[in-house]
Amino acid sequence: MIRRIIRIDEEKCNGCGACAEACHEGAIRMVDGKAKLTREDYCDGLGDCLPACPAGAISFEEREAPAYDEQAVRTAKDTAGGCQGSRPRIVDGGGERDTVPAAADRPVSRLAQWPCQIKLVPAKAPFFDGARLLVAADCTAYACASVHEDYMKGKVTLIGCPKLDGVDYSEKLGAILAQNDVSSVTVLRMEVPCCGGLEYAVKKGMEKSGKLLPWRVVTLSVDGKVLDES
Repeated sequence: MIRRIIRIDEEKCNGCGACAEACHEGAIRMVDGKAKLTREDYCDGLGDCLPACPAGAISFEEREAPAYDEQAVRTAKDTAGGCQGSRPRIVDGGGERDTVPAAADRPVSRLAQWPCQIKLVPAKAPFFDGARLLVAADCTAYACASVHEDYMKGKVTLIGCPKLDGVDYSEKLGAILAQNDVSSVTVLRMEVPCCGGLEYAVKKGMEKSGKLLPWRVVTLSVDGKVLDES
């Protein structure tokens, strides 16, 4: 059927995620740092997302599209509990958790923001301003039990696996560094060769951003020992 539906200009989209948060129907999701209309049948054509977009990337268009499925939207909300898993949020209330001592019997999580996956995090978010950024291979938290205290504490953490995700992180990382006032970058990787892709992506990301930031690379062995730090 021909009906009114939103259109997202990916060239204009800055990845802030405001439209995804404003879309009560769950039709918009953040994919690789860009807003995507992932469910046309969830879009009611009313455009609550339009005024939320600071980049003017959203407009209406009349075209062939599935009918708005209100029942499917309700079912999805009931199933997911209304949760938008990629909605940006500060976890520790702005840093208070950094002052909380970790007890030996109950360690404290040092994750400061959500989401933490490189693919899911928006390119522009308040938690990036002034942040010390940790870009970590997801295996590091399992190889080294003290990752939270030794590396994540006081930082904004992004995790990923270049081999399993099969994407070029440099575009997303470059956009994050270009659009936010990040103060430094730490790369935490494993000794395995595929983790070199994470280090390379950070290097390329800094080149793309045009910023030369203080950065270091820490390489862990599979049993959690520090093999190299540069």
